[in-house]
Amino acid sequence: MSGIATCLWFDGQAEEAIAFYVAAFRRAGRPAEPGRVLRGAPQEVERVLLVTAVLDGHEVQGLNGGPEHRLSPAISLSVACKDQAEVDALWEALGEGGSPVACGWLTDRFGVSWQIFPKVLPEMLTSPDRKAAARAMQAMMKMVKIEVAPLEAAFAEG
Repeated sequence: MSGIATCLWFDGQAEEAIAFYVAAFRRAGRPAEPGRVLRGAPQEVERVLLVTAVLDGHEVQGLNGGPEHRLSPAISLSVACKDQAEVDALWEALGEGGSPVACGWLTDRFGVSWQIFPKVLPEMLTSPDRKAAARAMQAMMKMVKIEVAPLEAAFAEG
């Protein structure tokens, strides 16, 4: 693990959200381990302040910070998947109770934005064959959940 972690601000939902993420990653066959729970100051020993987990090697922290700040799509968690089966599994698990957006983005039921994509996508989009890359980009722009087969077909045609 690196020394950088992602901290997500919740209004009393940190425990539930982090447990949801651990379960979602595990259901999708990705490694996920719950971490520590930090309770509030001595006068608030029953209040959970921070909950952590390691999702596929990345530490995610859930902070019960209160209603002052809201999550937005201005920041998202991005997950590269090895194949379509993994994209499908993570998309379904993280999308449970949330909403799909576009181009591999979804917002989970806690308001966190995720980008779920196959590892082959950035390879296609950065290909030295700029025409093939443009075709792959155009195909992706029409998708909600990323589908590998249509991307590969668009990339290869021509």
